[in-house]
Amino acid sequence: MEEFLKAVVSLKDREEAMAFFRDVFTLEELEEASRRFQVANMLNDGDTFEQIQQETGMSATTISRINYWLHHGMGGYKLMLKRRS
Repeated sequence: MEEFLKAVVSLKDREEAMAFFRDVFTLEELEEASRRFQVANMLNDGDTFEQIQQETGMSATTISRINYWLHHGMGGYKLMLKRRS
């Protein structure tokens, strides 16, 4: 895990990140991670579970899990949501 994290923090820009993540993950895994971040963003904006389900196609169970980690996790979602704004 340490070597992987070192590689991630050494990425310089969006293009490097996309090249690395596309080699490491399948397209489906990248799309799933993107949808999870979209769900976190929508939860952070106050959207309802029903709205999120309709827009993303994610199950209520997955949305609930993301909601839990958004509010009780290690702060990663909140950090990235704050940095992107």
